[in-house]
Amino acid sequence: MSSSAPSTPISYKDAGVDIDAGDALVERIKPLAKKTMREGVLAGIGGFGALFEVPKRYKEPVLVSGTDGVGTKLKLAFEWNMHDTVGIDLVAMSVNDVLVQGAEPLFFLDYFACGKLDVDTAAAVVGGIAKGCELSGCALIGGETAEMPGMYPAGEYDLAGFAVGAVEKSKILTGKDVAPGDVVLGLASHGVHSNGFSLVRKCIDRAEAAGTVPATLDGKPFKQAIMEPTRLYVKNVLAALAAHPIKALAHITGGGLLENIPRVLPDGTAAHLKKGSWPQTELFAWLQKTAGIDDIEMNRTFNNGIGMVVVVDAANAEATAATLRAAGEQVYAIGTIAARGEGAAVVVA
Repeated sequence: MSSSAPSTPISYKDAGVDIDAGDALVERIKPLAKKTMREGVLAGIGGFGALFEVPKRYKEPVLVSGTDGVGTKLKLAFEWNMHDTVGIDLVAMSVNDVLVQGAEPLFFLDYFACGKLDVDTAAAVVGGIAKGCELSGCALIGGETAEMPGMYPAGEYDLAGFAVGAVEKSKILTGKDVAPGDVVLGLASHGVHSNGFSLVRKCIDRAEAAGTVPATLDGKPFKQAIMEPTRLYVKNVLAALAAHPIKALAHITGGGLLENIPRVLPDGTAAHLKKGSWPQTELFAWLQKTAGIDDIEMNRTFNNGIGMVVVVDAANAEATAATLRAAGEQVYAIGTIAARGEGAAVVVA
């Protein structure tokens, strides 16, 4: 019995994967990635693997890695056609995490997945990734663009990011030296950053149904205020680390202040934060009112205005704060470390 070949050939492009579009994207992003190059990069975009040499100024380098995504904030990026800043979020979520170990982010890799590749959209996203890397002194040395027909709805994509940093073994921040009497400094956030967006989207739906969506929040158009990217704390905090004996850092992401600060506290200690010691922005006030939630829920869902926490000895608190302010951070003395006893690990009162 014989079989005949199909009368009409089916190409990879017919199946939904456009190799030419992928090549066009690579050419678009090469100059963006080039702007992020730094010491240690041995090979650029386009190879099977990216090569990086740990800078020789490190005597006992320990590598620190982090990975994250952008979460359901992407849903608003799709709906509002705002793709140019979610790449900054992607970078910030990983490099800020690496930073809290005391590490300098060295290089970054991204993963962009979609059903059908739109070169303009993908280039806008990767442009944000490159900007985030540039602002944090981190090289964008590789990544993956995956076009997978049928996996994602039209116009949607997903992102993942991977950062690697280095820190001298003797300077790794673990929080082990945090003790009662230490001061907790809070560095202001740029807004919601990239956590809590499932609740943010519910608030937007509720306000749209009621016709109560504000035109502006904190002096910015509503959509811009919502989509403001995660603040990159890397350069300013590294400068403070070089100048002052900082004991611990905590990146305030999912779980807010109540869940993230305890991750860097030794057993038997607690952070006592003073309510009202930092301002609640119009954005967070609007979210709290629209959602109808209490202060506890706000502080364990959102960063609520504080994106990074710095724990220092009381004697060094003012000098550390001054260094951070001089670098451009908004710094607030938000509390102190105390013996925990039977209470919670973080108390806001």
